[in-house]
Amino acid sequence: MTDPILIAVAWPYANAEIHVGNITGSYLPADIVARYHRLMGRDVLMVSGSDSHGTPITVRADAEGKTALEVYQSFHAGFLDLFQQAGLTYNLFTSTHTRNHFKISQAVFLALKQNGYLYADRQFQWYSLSQERFLPDRYVEGTCYICGYTNARSDQCDRCGNLLDPSQLIDPRSKIDGSRPELRETEHYFLDLGKLQNEVADFLRQRESYWRPNVLRQSLGQIETEGLRGRPITRDLDWGIPVPLDDWKGKCLYVWFEAVIGYLSAAIEWSKLTGQPDAWRNWWHNPQSKTYYFIGKDNIPFHAIIWPAELIGTRKTFDEIIGSQPADNLVLPYDVPANEFMNMEGQKISGSRNWGVWGRDFLSRYDPDPLRYYLTVNMPESKDTDWTWEDFLKRNNDELVATWGNLANRVIMFANKHWDGCVPDPGELGEQDRALLQVIEGGFETVGKEIEAVRLRSALGEAMRLASEVNKYLDDTAPWAMVKTDKQAAGRTIYTALRAIDSLKILFSPFLPFTSQNLHQYLGYSGQLFGDQGVENVQDDLGEHNVLRYYPDKAMGQWAPSQLAPGQAFQSPKPLFTKLDAAIVEQEHERLIQQRPA
Repeated sequence: MTDPILIAVAWPYANAEIHVGNITGSYLPADIVARYHRLMGRDVLMVSGSDSHGTPITVRADAEGKTALEVYQSFHAGFLDLFQQAGLTYNLFTSTHTRNHFKISQAVFLALKQNGYLYADRQFQWYSLSQERFLPDRYVEGTCYICGYTNARSDQCDRCGNLLDPSQLIDPRSKIDGSRPELRETEHYFLDLGKLQNEVADFLRQRESYWRPNVLRQSLGQIETEGLRGRPITRDLDWGIPVPLDDWKGKCLYVWFEAVIGYLSAAIEWSKLTGQPDAWRNWWHNPQSKTYYFIGKDNIPFHAIIWPAELIGTRKTFDEIIGSQPADNLVLPYDVPANEFMNMEGQKISGSRNWGVWGRDFLSRYDPDPLRYYLTVNMPESKDTDWTWEDFLKRNNDELVATWGNLANRVIMFANKHWDGCVPDPGELGEQDRALLQVIEGGFETVGKEIEAVRLRSALGEAMRLASEVNKYLDDTAPWAMVKTDKQAAGRTIYTALRAIDSLKILFSPFLPFTSQNLHQYLGYSGQLFGDQGVENVQDDLGEHNVLRYYPDKAMGQWAPSQLAPGQAFQSPKPLFTKLDAAIVEQEHERLIQQRPA
C-alpha cells in the first residue's frame, strides 16, 4: 500500500455521553474520509481515544463521589459501544491513561525542554480557600474579558473561541461551590510559543490555499494580530501524568498539552499491538504522509497552533529520548478540517440541561446509516447547523428511502422475477445506456474529489444526485412495461441499471457502510467491502484497559466502477432503509421535554 494517511480524531472527555453534535463535528467525518482512503488503497491509520485526565472528569468525579478512574472507565466503555454501533472504524481507539501514553507524553516534554522551548516561571493561579487547593482552570468560570460571555472557562471562552489568561477572568467563581477563589503564586513550566511563533506562522501560511477560513482565522489570524506568548503546561493536580523531573513532585502535565500527544502515542501503541514496533514511523516520519485532524471549532487553537508548535519543538530529540533511531522531524498537520457546531431544535446542545440527541439512545430506536446520512447532509462544515426531528424524518423518507433505497430494491426485485435471480445479458448497449454509465462512473472522480477536500456534504449530495439520474433513466426507458413486449431490450436496461447501482454502492459506502454491505451481498458478491472491528483488552502497570480495533484483513472494496457480469446470481433483497412514520416527530419532541430536568 502507498500514500500514508493519518486520520487523527478528537479525543472525547470521558465524563459525558456523546451526542450528535460531537459525532458530526469530528468522529463521523473522520470515519468517512478514512473509509474512502482505504477504498483508494492507501495506508490509513485512524487513531484516537478517551481523554481521561481532563478536569471535566475530576469535576464529575467530585460531584458523584467517585474516583476519576471510575468515571473515566465507565464512559470509556460507553464510547467503545457507541463507535461499534455507528461503524466508526478506528484502527485504535485507546485512552490517555496508559503507560505508553505516559511515556510518550513525558518524552515530548523532555524533548522540548532539552531543545530550549520550555521555561519555568511563577504565575498566579486561582486558589480555593474553602477547599484549600489550587483549582484547575475548568474548575473556575467567570466573564470573558474579550467578549463578555458570562460562563467562560478560565482557560478558554466557548463563545469567542479565544484562549484566555486565567488571571484576567472577570468575576471568577468556583465551579464546585460557587465561592470566589483568590490568586496565589505557584511555579509551572511554560511552552515558549513566542520562540516558536515564526515557524508556526510559516507552517500555517503554507496551508492558506486549502484550509478552512474558520481554522485560519483562529490560528494564523491570531498570530498576526496578537502574537504568541508562553503558556503553562503543568498544573497542581493529583490525577494525570506526572512531570518527569525529580524536583517537581505533585505536579502533572496540563491536559491540553498531553492530550494532543495522544495522536502520536496511539500510533506507537497500535504499532506495538500489531507486532510492528517501528510501523508508526510510516505516518510520523515519512514526508509523503498526510495527516488530517478532525476536531470541533472549540479545539482549533490546540491543533493548529499548539500541537504544531510541540511537534516543531521536539526536533530530532524526541526519538533519542524514547530510545528510537534518530529520524527527521515529526510530520506536521496536513489539514485541520474543523467543523462548526450542530444545535438541537434551535438551541445549543447541553448535557447539563439534557437537551440533545445522544448517540447510543438514538441507536436504540433507529439504524446507524440514517444517522450517518443525516449528520453528513447537515454537517456544520462552514457554519452552525441545526438538528430537527422533522428534517430527519423528511431526509430519511424522501431521500434515503425514496431516491436511493427504492431504486436498488425495485431493480433487483424486478431482475429476480424476470431473469431468474441473475444479471441479464444485455447484448450491445445503446447510446442512452452508455451515457448513463459514463455519468455514474464519473462520480468516482467527482465524489472522490470532494472527499479528498473534506467537503463531505457536497460529496454525499453528488452521490445522491447520481442516484436520481438512474431513476430518471428508468422513468425514460420504462423496463417494467417493456418486458412484456421486448424482454431483450428490458434486460439491457436492467443490466445497465444494475451496473449503475453497483457503482453507486461504492460511492455511498464511506457514508452508508452498513446498507452498502447489505447491497453488496444482495448483488451476489461474497466478502466484505470493509474489515471487521472489535474490542481487545490490554494490560500494563497502570491496570487493564479496553481498546477498539479495526482489522482491515477481510476488506475487499475498491474505489472503482462496477464490473458486474451477466449471469451473476444475486439474492432477493430486503429494503435497505425503513420508512419512518410521521408520528416519531411528536414522540421525540415529547421525549426531549420529559428528559429535561425540572
